[in-house]
Amino acid sequence: MSHLYLKLNTPKGEDLMNRVSGLGNWNKSRFLPQTCRTWRELVPREEERGSPREEPVEALLDLVRSPHSPWALLEASSAEDRFLRELAIQNPLMLRDAFFYSYFRSLRVVDKEVSVVDRDLLKFLKLEELVLSANQIKEIDAVNLPPTLKVLELYGNQIASMECLCAHPPPGLQHLGLGHNKLLGPLESLYITTHHWPNLISLDLGFNNLTNLQSMIASLRTLRHLRLLVLQGNPLALVPYYRGFTIDSLAWLCVLDDITVSPNEKHQFQGLSPHGDLLAREAQFVVTIGNVRGVLDTSVLDPEPGPEGPFITYSYYVTYDFVEDEEGEGDKEEGEGAEYAGVLAEIVKPSPSTEVPGEELPDEVTEEEAEESLESEAMASRESESSLVSARSAVLPPRSTDSAEELAKLRPRIDPRLCPSPGTVLFSTACKPWADVIPCSYEMQHTLKDLVPLKAFLLAGTTVTIVEEKILSWPVVLPPVDSPMSAKKGKREKDKKGGKVGQDKKGKGGREPAKEQKVPKKRKELPKELRQDPPILRVLGSGLVILEPLLAGESLVSTVCDFGVVRTLESDKLTFARDSKKIKKSAQRGGKPKSVLPIFESDYSPEPLTVEVQIQLSQCRTAEEALRLFAV
Repeated sequence: MSHLYLKLNTPKGEDLMNRVSGLGNWNKSRFLPQTCRTWRELVPREEERGSPREEPVEALLDLVRSPHSPWALLEASSAEDRFLRELAIQNPLMLRDAFFYSYFRSLRVVDKEVSVVDRDLLKFLKLEELVLSANQIKEIDAVNLPPTLKVLELYGNQIASMECLCAHPPPGLQHLGLGHNKLLGPLESLYITTHHWPNLISLDLGFNNLTNLQSMIASLRTLRHLRLLVLQGNPLALVPYYRGFTIDSLAWLCVLDDITVSPNEKHQFQGLSPHGDLLAREAQFVVTIGNVRGVLDTSVLDPEPGPEGPFITYSYYVTYDFVEDEEGEGDKEEGEGAEYAGVLAEIVKPSPSTEVPGEELPDEVTEEEAEESLESEAMASRESESSLVSARSAVLPPRSTDSAEELAKLRPRIDPRLCPSPGTVLFSTACKPWADVIPCSYEMQHTLKDLVPLKAFLLAGTTVTIVEEKILSWPVVLPPVDSPMSAKKGKREKDKKGGKVGQDKKGKGGREPAKEQKVPKKRKELPKELRQDPPILRVLGSGLVILEPLLAGESLVSTVCDFGVVRTLESDKLTFARDSKKIKKSAQRGGKPKSVLPIFESDYSPEPLTVEVQIQLSQCRTAEEALRLFAV
């Protein structure tokens, strides 16, 4: 158990005082006791002779005043520090307990593992500022605080309630700093009233776990001298109307969360405070995922499929985890490609067991068109199945908060980077085919009422992952394939049937037989029915997006997640050759040609794998917007 300071009446304390005050061996001759001597004792005694180790007072003062001296004070030292240093040289006998207790008006004990503040603190008769930040204090008995205090800072401790401070608070306190503690619960607002703090001008409760904005503002209204207020970092500051409601309720407030309250803000939010009880206590976020760049085209590395398959399709999507709302409400989707993930992540849905029929292709279809058609059919079936499973998962009963265990049961071999953190849900964009730039066009609104877990989630951040999904499709009924022996046999039978006609080219009547018309061959005949294997998932890149700025007052986190280069020169050359071939085929059919730049090894610089991510915290700019948002 650590106490606030060393008692000076112990042997260690006296030795420390001697060193600080200048009563050491280097200056002892000045403080020898004066004794009476006779006229015979004219020769100075040994102790009166100046020792080589001793320095005069002027030399010692030069040592503490010179900026080049090793005993020089730090640049941030105050005038009081200089005064005490010089007093310790000029008159060190004054530096006793009584002097210290009556001299100091400010005491700072920061990061010294202090856990208890005892009654000895009351000995500081003129103490006005007490800073005990970054210690291990859980409770403070307010009886032990000097009544002369005007500033009390307890940042970064473990205080869970203000009740301990309200038993006998300093009556003249003007600033109270309790940021970065563990204040939690609706009852904390009962301890912030003018009854306990009649002269409070500045209050900092930032980065605690306070959730009820309406009750907090009701108590703060009684502090008529309050001019500076900090509440950011609390869950209650995440509601859209937080700043406007606070400004309109506390008309005398000058600074809120270190931002000056302007007259324009007061005018914009005028009339919002009477509707405080009707405003919903929920936070709203909009997650937007834009373009994905630098994805490796894995399909060019696969061999050409045979008539028996497999036919391989690739798709790509982005996942992120977000805190789960225990209320089970509020998730709305907007924009193209948005999917509601519900209770379970879309990534752990059961493998498809139904057979997906494919459409019959016309006879004149080419090989390239057949492959493109197959890919589009598989993609369409994949998207329809995705939406079906997502809708089905939304009606499941609430799950336990340990999502990782459920994922391990459903898919034991899943990549751990695809598992959401406990208490969160995994959301994903729609599957998209490969392209140089894959537009996700994803936008999702999250509405959350449980604000304390939301704060913990924002401090931890969200993990964004780019996933490649590979699906192998197999024909259910194999296409008929003519063997070489059956082809020769059919030719001989055809020759026998037309042998007589071949003997006489003119035939009966002397006319030549009409030439046989050539029947166009089918380039490729695809199976009519396909069955799909379970998707094979591969993580291309995964990274953490920091969301703490949303707690610190920022309304938008916008970033481009960079996962490094995953493309290679060989794969890009194969992709270029395939695209060039498709362009030539399109030009021959009369299509509009597209330009594709060739790849040269000398200046090859592949684009890194990136994804654009934005997370917006909804904030109301006017009173009308807040009332319209919550339909008051």
